[in-house]
Amino acid sequence: MDSSWTKTGDPASIPLLSRRGLLRTSAAATAAAAAWWLGGPTEARAADNYDAMRAAWSEQLTGTGYDPAAPPFARTLTALGDQARRHQAALSPQAGSLWPDLPVGSASAAVTSTVGRLRLMALALTRPATGSTGDPGLGAAVATGLDWVLQRAYTATTTSYGNWWDWQIGAPQALLDVCVLLGDLLTAERAAACGAAVDHFVPSSVVDKYTGTSTGANRVDLCRVLALRGVIGRSAAPVAAAQRGLSPVFRYVTTGDGIYADGSFVQHTWVPYTGSYGEVLLGSLSRLLRLLAGTPWAVTDPALRNVFTAVDRGFLPFLFNGLVMDGVSGRAVSRGVQAGDARRARLDDHVRGHALLGDVLRLADSGSVPAAQAAAWRAAVKGSLQRDQVLPYLSNVLADIPELARAQALLADSGTRAADEGTGSRVFTMDRAVHRRPGWSAQLSLSSSRTAFYECGNGENLRAWHSGSGMLYWYGGEQGDEQYSDSFWPTADPYRLPGTTVSTRPLADGAGGDWGQARPATAWAGGASDGDRSVVGQDVRGLGSTLVGRKSWFCLDDSIVCLGAGIGCTDGVAVRTTVDHRNLGAREDREFVLDGVRQPADPGWSRRADGVRWAALAGSGAWVFPDGATLDLARERRTGAWADINRGGAPDPITRTYLSIGLDHGTDPVDGTYHYVLMPGAGPDQAAARAAAPTATVLANTADAQAISAPGLGLTLANFFAPGTVGPLTVSAPCSVLLRENGGDLSVAVADPTRKASTVQLTLTLALDGYRLASGGTGITVLSDSGPLVLRCAVAGTGGASLSAVFRRSAAFQRGAA
Repeated sequence: MDSSWTKTGDPASIPLLSRRGLLRTSAAATAAAAAWWLGGPTEARAADNYDAMRAAWSEQLTGTGYDPAAPPFARTLTALGDQARRHQAALSPQAGSLWPDLPVGSASAAVTSTVGRLRLMALALTRPATGSTGDPGLGAAVATGLDWVLQRAYTATTTSYGNWWDWQIGAPQALLDVCVLLGDLLTAERAAACGAAVDHFVPSSVVDKYTGTSTGANRVDLCRVLALRGVIGRSAAPVAAAQRGLSPVFRYVTTGDGIYADGSFVQHTWVPYTGSYGEVLLGSLSRLLRLLAGTPWAVTDPALRNVFTAVDRGFLPFLFNGLVMDGVSGRAVSRGVQAGDARRARLDDHVRGHALLGDVLRLADSGSVPAAQAAAWRAAVKGSLQRDQVLPYLSNVLADIPELARAQALLADSGTRAADEGTGSRVFTMDRAVHRRPGWSAQLSLSSSRTAFYECGNGENLRAWHSGSGMLYWYGGEQGDEQYSDSFWPTADPYRLPGTTVSTRPLADGAGGDWGQARPATAWAGGASDGDRSVVGQDVRGLGSTLVGRKSWFCLDDSIVCLGAGIGCTDGVAVRTTVDHRNLGAREDREFVLDGVRQPADPGWSRRADGVRWAALAGSGAWVFPDGATLDLARERRTGAWADINRGGAPDPITRTYLSIGLDHGTDPVDGTYHYVLMPGAGPDQAAARAAAPTATVLANTADAQAISAPGLGLTLANFFAPGTVGPLTVSAPCSVLLRENGGDLSVAVADPTRKASTVQLTLTLALDGYRLASGGTGITVLSDSGPLVLRCAVAGTGGASLSAVFRRSAAFQRGAA
């Protein structure tokens, strides 16, 4: 049939189909295709590894266990069919494009997008109730498009151009999905052409070494391509390579890309990426585990449990009420609404959170996770889904059918109790920290010589320059879960990100370079934690600026105490610490009270207020200034567009109203300081009471040390940027210390945020004496417990993690090294 695209050959010699010819297909092919689409695999296929795997992957793509006529599935399936028919109608094969608006040959993304449209059409063909299920015309269109791609765009002789990702991950993943979904329309010739093209771009050797672009999430995606290439080509070698290639991902890393022992996840060497690339890793891995289960290539590496541990330690802590925190999502925060998206669907923290929750749930159902751990994950996912009032999961138009079905089944499962958000406090080796309390959570983003100021790339995230300069995200209250979801990034002032101290020197889009190249020339970032509270600090340096400063956050039960000192700059411009920059959303007239006086609710209002002791914003929380503060205040409407911060974003203008609370350090400050307390969820009465009777006392706030005591909690917390003494603490090297006295127990947590010291000698001069080591203490040696308690803390090789020990005032415990 010289007018079909069923045979491969020289692309230049293949005639282009007319619109009428495109829609023709043989009766035999139609009957065979319908049998596959509607009847499923035969017994002979099910008995064969490759056919069973193909059927299993098809099931993962199409979903099971749902009523296609019921919500939310009917809506999603109808929309899928409508979109597929639009693509079918617009299909117009030409020498340089399959669709006129996607010319290939110069933009690699056009190749991925072209195959992506074919994948969408194939899904409409195979899923029920799309209006095109089993439609021969649509089947012929997909087959025609596949042949065009395999002969003109993605072939065994094509030279790659543009972004490597399109050739090795984006296009082949979509292409292989199409092949799986095509059923009997995937002829031997098509399968061979697909296999040859994939082999050309993604040979098994891409996973021989854990390096370059074959690391972390990218490596799992490459393994996914190899496994499916083996399934389509009925070849063991690529599947075996995929299975072997996964193992390095399971090993903990200490630098660069991958999973760290504390649950951190880094991609692109310098960027914390739990919520984006980390989600991709869990997504592809959970699918591969299901694909390979019960086959000769089932994943049996015992190190796989490290991934499960990372879910508990490093993924779930960044999920809150359905969202995943922006501080671990890299440049994905700038994607928002994409140009040309007719649905105007927001790709926000809740959508990313839903994807991650779906991955955790899929992983729990994979059969690879210990039963108790899987049950705990289901409970955590169910609780988070139930609490998401900003974007209920089942109304998320970007959630796919299989994920919707799995989530709906979980929500309906009376045997799974929804877990609450839980409490805790963690400091991560990737220079991030999370503090969780009932009703609210906070997350800190720091930068250092190990961690980028921010990441831009591919024209994305062009103005997040200061998001690693101590940005303090917090969630909770009536409006807290929407603060960053509601078009924050294109409308917020990038020089007023909450918690940051910055020079207002203007920066160019993408300043510092792509892919996290820009990092401060300082190693001090991190802190110490006992799992319930934390002390976090940062030696701040400016991006493209002379700014320097020391910042600390003391994470307590109902508040976070924020200190700054040593703030200096010679840029010739103002330096500002932003206490907060709240996106007021739909309630732009929310009440804002300053020392008991209600402030104007009109956008455009601004003022400088002296001697402020406290402030409170209805539906959010409160801020206390124990020493009194001069604040720059503004309630203003700000307008921006996603295209301003992402070249692929929608150009439509968006306006949001912000309440800004700032501390102006003046032009070229020398040794500037600040002190304030954040109280999420608190109202005016609580703020006034805290201002009148502070629960924390500042022991030091200098460039060398920042420390507080909280007597009611028995806490002393300190960041030492140099050796020294503060209160009862004396240290021999820069470090963070958390000390808690509780009855007869004394708990100590010590960390080296610089990761440069070999040991830290800590001397504790306390009102109580006679402490003896009771528990913990790995890495801690007691040098003296007669009078002052003197400890030697072996911090080398800890990656900034805390060393902890508990001491008790009892003669029953003997001194000595643990």
